[in-house]
Amino acid sequence: MGHAPAKVDEKGRLKIPAGFRKLIEDKFGTECFITSTDGQRALIYPMPVWADFHARLAKVPSTSVAKAKLLERINYYGQVGSIDAQGRVLVPNILRTVAGIAEDVVVIGNTDHLIVWNEEKIHRRMGETPMTAEDFKELELHGV
Repeated sequence: MGHAPAKVDEKGRLKIPAGFRKLIEDKFGTECFITSTDGQRALIYPMPVWADFHARLAKVPSTSVAKAKLLERINYYGQVGSIDAQGRVLVPNILRTVAGIAEDVVVIGNTDHLIVWNEEKIHRRMGETPMTAEDFKELELHGV
């Protein structure tokens, strides 16, 4: 949970903030899958979490257009990675370019994976997409 500022070095390696790193490595190990569904941000899944997601996705019929679109995106942007001894993981070049994931970024904890945003983009997104009364009503329907 929460967020932390982070840096991406000149070689494209994200230094995972210590609090997130310890939790991930202790619970899931160092292998991960880095991808995106929209090219706007990077999603870092611990490999066991990604395998579980992929198993659920495999149950969707192969004729599903939504499944094909999702697979196209996650595979286009994605690559397998590993957290090195210094706590760094290589962000795919395509995401560094398209999503602007370079230098200063924001890492957000999201239940079972990390979301990495270009710092300027996340600030702009927060301003452009405020929580509305309708959003809170929808959440109330789910007991939140």
